[in-house]
Amino acid sequence: MIDTHCHLDAEAFHQEIDVVLQRATAAGVQSILTVGTTLESSEAAIVLANRYQFVRAIVGIHPNYVQAANPGDWEKIEELAAHPSVVAVGETGLDKYWDHTPLNQQQDYFVRHIELSKRLNKPFVVHCREADVEVLEVLKTEAQRGPFRGVMHAFSGDAQMAAECLQLGMYLSFAGMLTFRKNESLRSVAATVPLDRLLVETDAPYLAPHPNRGKRNEPAWVRLTCECLATVHTLTPEAMDEQTTSNARKLFGLGHTPGERHP
Repeated sequence: MIDTHCHLDAEAFHQEIDVVLQRATAAGVQSILTVGTTLESSEAAIVLANRYQFVRAIVGIHPNYVQAANPGDWEKIEELAAHPSVVAVGETGLDKYWDHTPLNQQQDYFVRHIELSKRLNKPFVVHCREADVEVLEVLKTEAQRGPFRGVMHAFSGDAQMAAECLQLGMYLSFAGMLTFRKNESLRSVAATVPLDRLLVETDAPYLAPHPNRGKRNEPAWVRLTCECLATVHTLTPEAMDEQTTSNARKLFGLGHTPGERHP
């Protein structure tokens, strides 16, 4: 398995990062992608990727933190994105649930991230919260400007949103919400996604899957989401593990052997 989206730099992990990663590898997690949300957390992601060979970094400025970014932060993100341990750009996108950053500023940075991903030939990671229409508008415009590769992180949209994202060539990554008892609607959507476009993630330390909902999430628990996705697609857990791992390796350009510098 590959946890394609988590935040290992979060304070919740500071005291026991080695133990958390040991549990992940014991659970069968081969690679972990840790995602930046600010310049500082993007720098921390690279530090972690340099420390642990099975960790890779994703760098960017989260839409909620765009307004708080300092002058020059974006230029530094552009430099960091070229680092060999960085496999993607993000997380970027649009968030209309919170009002930390005006939508026009979020849209500007969303486009910047996509253009950077195109220049570097690395995929981008999309955060979308209550902004389906606006996110699709940006994606469709950017698709007309040239091919891209990307993933909808912690996908929670409806069937129409899924279909439009798939038509644009996007991957859909499912997190712990897929496992929630009352989320049959999301499981129904997940069942419509072609096997070669599926990814799994934790978004740890957030969004812990059932039966651990409400607890601090961690990469080892990506197995619970993968097992749920297997049930949705009437596959064995092993088959879904193999499929989503293959998809992640293809999208993010990951190697085929897990790292040896374990904690």
